[in-house]
Amino acid sequence: MYSVNYHRASSLADAASLAKKGEARYLSGGMTLIPAMKVRLAAPSDVIDLSHIAELKGVSVSGNSVRIGAGTTHAEVAGNAALKAICPAICSLAAHIGDPHVRHMGTLGGSIANNDPAADYPAAMLALNATIVTDRREIPAEDFFTGLFETALDEGEIVTAVTFQAPSKSGYSKFPNPASRYAMAGVFVAQDQDGVRVAVTGAGENGVFRSPEIEAALASNFDASALQGVTVPSDGLMSDLHASAAYRANLVVVMAKRAVGAANG
Repeated sequence: MYSVNYHRASSLADAASLAKKGEARYLSGGMTLIPAMKVRLAAPSDVIDLSHIAELKGVSVSGNSVRIGAGTTHAEVAGNAALKAICPAICSLAAHIGDPHVRHMGTLGGSIANNDPAADYPAAMLALNATIVTDRREIPAEDFFTGLFETALDEGEIVTAVTFQAPSKSGYSKFPNPASRYAMAGVFVAQDQDGVRVAVTGAGENGVFRSPEIEAALASNFDASALQGVTVPSDGLMSDLHASAAYRANLVVVMAKRAVGAANG
């Protein structure tokens, strides 16, 4: 490790002011930034800790309206009874991120701001048609995720919360890498009065994406049987030492079937 200045922000205004110092980076749970700093993939001059800002924490449910603070940990999302009652899929998703240490330290806001191409939350945000709230504006999930580890966030902008309307049905299933628990392919499905949305993580060369083939198949019959014979193009999917693009294309359909089964379960 190298010399770095640590700051504990007491408020969003305080964090924004501190961010003007040198090459500053925000720290939420630290599950990505700290490992990156250890191997010098990231070398900020200043680290601004957001984990003590109360307004970034907590889950609020009012009817079908959901607001989750960006500083809410995966474990807190997984264990929230009110959220589980109306959108169990996102609770199940959070419960299967990493290991217990990661779930009790990592945060929703940190995950989506980092936008790892194999992270779970981006698929949920896209399928749930969520809005990403920052200290400056509100950004639809469709516009927020722009590429590998890239988002629409401006320099110094802070994710403060996500909001969405709970769908009538939703489900998530992923095929995890046995070592990292990141998704080699993960599919989040959501059905509401406006139709079906299906988002895929872990498979795309450019990160999270929607699957029009699966959405079309489920539009008239929201059942796993509707996906029999459906194929997803391998163009644009990742090939690496874990799986080829063709293998991932097949995994996407298999995970979609399981996600729909969970949504109907």
